[in-house]
Parts: sequence; structure tokens; C-alpha cells
Amino acid sequence: MKGHLRSQFTQQRTQFKKLSAPFSIILFTLFAFLTSLTTSCKQKPVEAVPLHRFEQVLFSTPADQLPDKIASVRNEFSTDLLNLQPDNPDFMNLLIGFTEDPVMRDIYRIVDSVFGDMQPEAQQLAAALDKAKSLYSTVRYDKIYTFISGAFDYNMRVGCNSHELIISLDQYILPYTAKYNYFNSPLYLIHQSDRKYLLTDCMAAIARQHIAIPSDREMSLLDYMVSEGKAIYFAQQTLPDAPDSILMRYTSEQMDWMLRNEEHVWAYFLQSKLLYETDYMRFHNFIDDAPKTNAFPDSSPRTTEYIGWQIVSQYMKKTGISVQQLFEETDAQKILSQSNYRPK
Repeated sequence: MKGHLRSQFTQQRTQFKKLSAPFSIILFTLFAFLTSLTTSCKQKPVEAVPLHRFEQVLFSTPADQLPDKIASVRNEFSTDLLNLQPDNPDFMNLLIGFTEDPVMRDIYRIVDSVFGDMQPEAQQLAAALDKAKSLYSTVRYDKIYTFISGAFDYNMRVGCNSHELIISLDQYILPYTAKYNYFNSPLYLIHQSDRKYLLTDCMAAIARQHIAIPSDREMSLLDYMVSEGKAIYFAQQTLPDAPDSILMRYTSEQMDWMLRNEEHVWAYFLQSKLLYETDYMRFHNFIDDAPKTNAFPDSSPRTTEYIGWQIVSQYMKKTGISVQQLFEETDAQKILSQSNYRPK
């Protein structure tokens, strides 16, 4: 009996061996195919987005040649974001005076030392814009310009229209311009005026260009909160490797404070009935960059942005809607309610 079973087992094993040879070939072929498919499906490096460096053209051209130079590059820099007027003598005189100013020339030298090579940003920006297209099909930015503004306006460090982006590079060199106290910048803004924040600023600026704003009422604190939360959420989705502190433009200490006090800040908004307040003067301290709120003397700035980001993130997890639908939704109360936001 045992011999019969052994014989039967041996026959079955022999049959399996006969089958296993072609079967192993099939498995190997299938494995090789899947491996090649996986390899081919790996995201190929995105080509670096071309940057049109207006400041380099401007400051590398002798003053007497500048009118002809600006006329010759008019097509490359033809954008309402720069609004060049080479045929306007008054405009050109101002431009020449700008390039001959000793401080501006030194600022350009610093900009060039910091941003002479922007290949890392160009590569990362291309990848972020590629992700942006997959999230919101009409987000397509064909041209990106850089320039030196010569006038501090931190809110305008990145500007954009529907298809072009412009970066004011001198807004990102404040840590290197201490001898000028360039633009008389407040100390609390200097740490934000750094190269590491440039990419997140770009993606947030693009988001704001596409976020619908309520047109039938005054903006409440909740409206501001959710709108800015959408911008940070978009930056996070397009720059998934960016730390939260970079997305928020926070120091590590400010980030730690916000994580510890999120619940207390939210409770304060509710108890003070500020969420639906439309008087900007009553809540501007909570959306300004300066950490100067009376309610929380040592607080992080822009606490509303952080909470808005958390609300929007939870809303997106709960609803699964597209980024385009998120941007088109102007009912901040609906977003808050459906998010089921509860700070921990």
C-alpha cells in the first residue's frame, strides 16, 4: 500500500515537473514583463521648466544699450506682469536709473550669487506644475519670469495671471542683505524671505489665482481661513515632500507652538464668535504675518491659515472631491460642516 502511494506520488511529481518547466518559463516571462512595465511606468524626470531671467538681461546690459536690448527681447518678456515699454522714453529713463543705482546693482550681485543657478527650482517647479495639471486640468503655466522689484512688498513676492508666473527674487534674499536692512523689512519677515520658501510660494500663488471668492457677501474670518487652507492644501499636493513648516512658512518653534495650541486657538475663535465676523479690523491679527495677537502673546503667525488647511484636508478626505471642485466651492460653512473638523 505504501509502495502504491509512493509510486502514485512519484508519478504526480513527474507530471508536475513536466508541467513546471513551461510553467516556470511562463512565470519568468510574466515577471520580466511586469518588471519592464513597472520600470517603464516609473515617473520619468520632468524637464526643467524654462525660466526667463529678466534681471540678468537688465543688469548685464550697459545703460546706453538698454533701449535696444529691451526692444530686442520684447517678445520673450511680453507679459502684463512686467509691462515693458521700450518705446516710452519716460519708462526707459526710469529703467536705466534703476540699473545704475549702486544699491540696486549690489542687490543684483547678491541675487546672482544666491540664484545664479536656479536649476534645482526649475526642476522641482516643473514636477510641481506637472502634478498641478493632473489635479486641475486648466492649470497650465507656459512662462515663468524672474526679476528684481526694488520695492519690498512681501505679499507680491510671487505674482501670476492665468498662465504666467513671475518671481521677485529680491524678496528671497533678505537674510543676505543685513547691511542695507533692505526695504526696512520687519525682523519677523526676514526668516520667511529665504530661498527654501520659493516653491511653496509659487504653488500657493497659482492656487489663489484659481480659488473662487464669494461675490455675494463680505468675506468672514471663516472665508479667509478656508480660502488660505485651500492654497496650502494645493501646495502640499503639488510638493508632497515639502515639510509642514515650509508649507506654513514657520520656524520649527512656530510649528511646535501651533501643534500644541491648535485646540486652544480654535476654542478661542468659537468662544469669541469670530468665525463669522466680517469686520476685518476685529480679526486681522490672526491672519497677519506678525505674531502679535493679544489672545496669544507668543503665538505663531497666521494661525487661521493652519486651521483652514486642517479643515480643508479633512474635508477632502471625507468627500473625495476633485481639487477643481474644491476651488469652485465658495460655501466655507459647508466645507467646515462636512469636514467634521475636531482639533486634537
